[in-house]
Amino acid sequence: MNIDKVTISIKAGNGGAGAVSFHREKYVEKGGPDGGDGGKGGSIIFVADKNKNTLLDFQYVKKFEAENGSSGSGKLQNGKNGKDVYIRVPRGTIIRDNATGQILADMYYDGQEYIALKGGRGGKGNNFFKSPTRQAPRFSQLGEQTKTYKVNLELKTIADVALVGKPNVGKSTLLSVISNAKPKIADYEFTTLSPNLGVVKFYDDSFVVADIPGLIDGASEGAGLGYEFLAHIERTRLVVHVIDASMYYGNDIVDDYITINKELKNYNERLSSLPQIVVFTKLDLIDDIDERINYFRSKINDNVTIVPISAVTRKNVDNLIKIVYEKLKTLPKPEPMPIEQTELEVKDTTSVKITQLAPNVFELSGGYLDNLQRGIVFNDSMSLAYFQQRLEKDGIMDKFKEAGVQDGDTVVFGNLQYEIYF
Repeated sequence: MNIDKVTISIKAGNGGAGAVSFHREKYVEKGGPDGGDGGKGGSIIFVADKNKNTLLDFQYVKKFEAENGSSGSGKLQNGKNGKDVYIRVPRGTIIRDNATGQILADMYYDGQEYIALKGGRGGKGNNFFKSPTRQAPRFSQLGEQTKTYKVNLELKTIADVALVGKPNVGKSTLLSVISNAKPKIADYEFTTLSPNLGVVKFYDDSFVVADIPGLIDGASEGAGLGYEFLAHIERTRLVVHVIDASMYYGNDIVDDYITINKELKNYNERLSSLPQIVVFTKLDLIDDIDERINYFRSKINDNVTIVPISAVTRKNVDNLIKIVYEKLKTLPKPEPMPIEQTELEVKDTTSVKITQLAPNVFELSGGYLDNLQRGIVFNDSMSLAYFQQRLEKDGIMDKFKEAGVQDGDTVVFGNLQYEIYF
């Protein structure tokens, strides 16, 4: 069973809260604040893994949450950071923002990492807020709370060579004899239900071949199994077009060639422009191979290389490997798709919005407030004074005046309200 598209939810860990604590020790006259900071939440990190070739695991586990950071404690003890969550995906996996469809990462190289979500920041303990004029702060900062996001994972197989052709033409058999792959092989259509990858050795070098499920007429429009898997050959450099030259099932080699190329072109212009090598299989069942090659060339104007083989007897298989290898040496290496750097979560700590809700009632909202209020305890006079100082220092009081706020007016933020005085 192959799964090449899936949607999962991810959430970084929340930051731990800072501690409110005062140093108290026998024979120590003045202790002072010693509340430690909260730990950072764990991050969500994707890792490309060459040993994986399907997204099947994500059919059963679709929710990933990193560990929260621990709260700080007294004696300036900082909380422990939450553990990161590493999500291993096959090479070639595209990660998209489910909400916008924007591509976030192309997991192209083995071991490549992508930090999708950073853990929430830990809150500062009360020791952080002490100053010459505020020597005993009785407030601390809450940890940053994180949100849940959905991302789409889409697998686009990375291979140098794509084996394409109609069902039951011998692609899987060919892959099994030229590589280390062990695909399912049987004498009926659609034996291959998922792309199979194999590494083909050529002396001290190698290349990767993908066996794509058989294509039929209309595959690019969703007929048969082909459409589902055509995306897997978008990255390939060379197409090996496998045709059953025995015509045992009544097929015509010219019609087969035209049909498959039409489907490649309809799906993606680039696929139809890739160099091709045509492989006539089942040579062990053919007595007049030269006549069939001449017939094919008389009908097809393309100057393609034709290699007749028998995968069963391995006749001419080594020669095919050499031809493919030599052709690949002339072709440029594929590169990961260019992606405009886009973060899944852009943390806003600066925006300010002041809205009048009613006469003498205004609402303060935006990333600035969300960030600031983590460190405010509104029933603590010292914390409230700190809040007022920050509003003044950061220019928010001036913004209140510009918005028409006057002494004694009520300012609402979240579930709290506060009477403002200049």
